[in-house]
Amino acid sequence: MDMELIPAPLRADDRGRCGFVLDPSTTIAAAPGTATTERWLRTTLGAAFGLPLAPGTDTTPRAIVLRTDETLAPEGYRLTTRPDESVVITGGSPAGVFWGAQTLRQLLGPEAFRRAPVGDATTTGFGSADIEDAPRFGWRGLMLDVARHFMPKDDVLRYLDLLAAHKLNVFHFHLSDDQGWRVEIKRYPRLTEVGAWRARTKYGHRASELWDETPHGGYYTQDDIREIVAYAAARHIRVVPEIDVPGHSQAAISAYPELGNTDVVDTAALTVWDNWGVTPNVLAPTDHVLRFYEGVFEELLGLFPPETSPFVHIGGDECPKDQWRQSPTAQARIKELGLADEDELQSWFIRHFDTWLTARGRRLIGWDEILEGGLAPGAAVSSWRGYAGGIAAAEAGHDVVMCPEQQVYLDHRQHGGPDEPMPIGYVRTLEDVYRFEPVPPALSEEAARHVLGTQGNVWSEVMQNRSRVDYQVFPRLAALAEVAWSALPAPAERDFAGFERRMNAHYARLDALGVGYRPPSGPLPWQKRPGILGRPIEGAPPNV
Repeated sequence: MDMELIPAPLRADDRGRCGFVLDPSTTIAAAPGTATTERWLRTTLGAAFGLPLAPGTDTTPRAIVLRTDETLAPEGYRLTTRPDESVVITGGSPAGVFWGAQTLRQLLGPEAFRRAPVGDATTTGFGSADIEDAPRFGWRGLMLDVARHFMPKDDVLRYLDLLAAHKLNVFHFHLSDDQGWRVEIKRYPRLTEVGAWRARTKYGHRASELWDETPHGGYYTQDDIREIVAYAAARHIRVVPEIDVPGHSQAAISAYPELGNTDVVDTAALTVWDNWGVTPNVLAPTDHVLRFYEGVFEELLGLFPPETSPFVHIGGDECPKDQWRQSPTAQARIKELGLADEDELQSWFIRHFDTWLTARGRRLIGWDEILEGGLAPGAAVSSWRGYAGGIAAAEAGHDVVMCPEQQVYLDHRQHGGPDEPMPIGYVRTLEDVYRFEPVPPALSEEAARHVLGTQGNVWSEVMQNRSRVDYQVFPRLAALAEVAWSALPAPAERDFAGFERRMNAHYARLDALGVGYRPPSGPLPWQKRPGILGRPIEGAPPNV
């Protein structure tokens, strides 16, 4: 039975029951543990159809009945219709109930994705349904870079709604980089007073000669962060905050010059970086820097509670070692610790925060460079440079999130034509993403169990605003959501034509949500950026 659902459920069929009717008499019967979904249904479907959705009981006709059943998979659910025109959503946990509610919304048509009723119809519904579903992976995510281009709080909340609509449950929040620091840290106010703002911005790829001379910046207050985290938690989404160390730290060094390698460069002259790429200015391996960042992470842990944020991302990628090689302070630390080289010095830096976070009940996760020089036992890896880092980490017993840049960097262009705005990287079409496989066949069965799941990464150097992010992320995020959730066959055997057919229904949902996706026919006139230099890479990406 094709109900045009995305992601595709495990099983969906019609057993001849009556359908579900949503009208002014419809109630919600919420069992204990389902209150977040009850509230969500009332605010979304209630607004979309102008209905009260009053509290009811599971014996009331035309009810939405919410239950839990621990015999189901934790995020699994069953959605069935009853002869009395009710629908019953049973989840293996409160999260399972919520994902079942996402399916209910899709079944009710694109009008269910609007914020107010359209037309005069007060009754809607669908035919009989019997759906059993559960996700393939427990980590189904999106990483959003708000450091290169700041995304206001309301846009972040909107993206959490978009993740929820696709049954994605991890929001990786990239909060600091060379080009901006985006979270208020009360003990270090200059991080946002100075580090959150840059004087101008390179327009296009770093080889572009164009500049936007408008000062750019912004940050989230601690209450903004608490609101974002609570909003995510109500949608059963975990938030992974990222503060990048020891590289990608020029914004922090510009605010507090003593964090840099002061014996090599005049760090007091540094500003928040206005260009793209990798800056040589990295943190100094000193006790002062360790104490400073312990203070940062201490405040972060208070903002991101363990229930919502068991993992804390410390970056660890693209850390040039030139300043450390030239720094007497860094060289003295290498000698003092008995380390072999600068790579081991970075490993020491990462291990320090692994120990620190572990002692506070959290788990460290970092980009795959943290494998260089040895990795602490409990740490997890985001494999971005390809599959290789993830394979090495999983075979060594570390948990892995597969997000190879050649496959699921959503800032990479979607088409090889000349109209793609500021084209970056390899061509990754909707079909390419749909045929992405997070578990490499080379992995042993035991190592494969360490693949927590997958996420798409969205780096925002050439995305100045929400509409540009929408264009890059959608519709490909829908394909990635199905890869992460559904039990799909091997990549070559996947039914992309069937997925495209279901996407035709899904585009109407995205339209109702106001998502500025890339149309299958190509960019609309206002989505193009003619003449703005990008960095396209030709040919198929290597499988590395």
